[in-house]
Amino acid sequence: MGEVIATYRIKGKSGSFEKKAEGIALGLTVGSWTDLPLLEQEQLRKYKGRVVSVEEKEEGPWGEVKIGYPGHNYSNDIPAILTTVFGKLSLDGEVKLLDLEFSEDLKKSFPGPRFGIEGIRQLTGVHGRPLLMSIFKGVIGRDLTFLENQLRAQALGGVNVVKDDEILFDNSLTPFFERVRLGKKVLHDVFEETGSRTLYAVNLTGKTSQLRDKARKARELGADALLFNVFSYGLDVLQELREDPAISLPIMAHPAFAGAVAASPVYGVSYSLWLGKLLRMAGADFSLFPSPYGSVALEKGNVLSISHELTKHDDHLKRTLPVPSAGIHPALVPLLVKDFGTDCVINAGGGIHGHPDGASGGGRAFRQAIDAVLNGRSLQEAAETHEELKKALSLWGGEVKV
Repeated sequence: MGEVIATYRIKGKSGSFEKKAEGIALGLTVGSWTDLPLLEQEQLRKYKGRVVSVEEKEEGPWGEVKIGYPGHNYSNDIPAILTTVFGKLSLDGEVKLLDLEFSEDLKKSFPGPRFGIEGIRQLTGVHGRPLLMSIFKGVIGRDLTFLENQLRAQALGGVNVVKDDEILFDNSLTPFFERVRLGKKVLHDVFEETGSRTLYAVNLTGKTSQLRDKARKARELGADALLFNVFSYGLDVLQELREDPAISLPIMAHPAFAGAVAASPVYGVSYSLWLGKLLRMAGADFSLFPSPYGSVALEKGNVLSISHELTKHDDHLKRTLPVPSAGIHPALVPLLVKDFGTDCVINAGGGIHGHPDGASGGGRAFRQAIDAVLNGRSLQEAAETHEELKKALSLWGGEVKV
């Protein structure tokens, strides 16, 4: 029988957690137990939640409890599972859902990334180092010519992936399908010129009922990848896009709105589950999240736990690329490689566009910093022979010590 085991952090008095755990196990499944006749208990036993473990934390007043939910109780989809394990419980005081463990038969219901880390490396031709990604900046209220110039400059700087701003929606100045057509042309021209391939992730937006058709047409027009504000739409929508064979594009999950569910230390869902495990199961090829050092920083332990869930070995699921973001500049490259290894994406906005030589210079500065770190050289040493990196370090500061 399939089962999901949920781990919760709950508030309570010392000695109260066993009773609280049993209340959760019953309340979210059969509702009551000891008051039922023995015959009904036998009939309902396979639907009853079970207390797996209870641990009272010494620092108090917190306990960590694990509850197992039988697979008989829900359909094998994320909305049903989340409603079962945390639906009404999420409204019941200070309780946080830390993790979900899926039995192997249930896990097989979820597709995981279509491409994953290895597939994205094949598409970009980048192996053995972090990928470099950049973001369109200041495109709201601008036309396609502005977008074209930015895209070309970023690609010429050696950027491997360029994504739309998550707040760039379908509009009259830069319509969705025109952005796809433009991206295909510009990046083909740059590839012919440089031999380097850049992917463009176009922001898939609109009413939920329109997304599938828009994504299918985007693929027909030559789109490279899709950016998707998954937490504004829902994890199940992401899974539907991933599973559609007529789309078959890499999907980049943006964390917009995720903080509304995960930011509190005592309510909601853990970042590792929300931006890590569930995104990977639902099919994201890239997961963006705030880095621990930038302008919208998360606590480092939370960030590393997200990355671990995205990249740890799994017999069923491909690995998802971690994309630590926000406030990233070239001086942070040694720290990024130390914390996230080479199977990650270094993502910059202002750190590329704010370079004195523009986005092309910013891209080259990052590539020079990545090469230096992988070759065991300090950034200061590399800057002696690379003018773009030298200017970047002068602007954003020297190498951050690891």
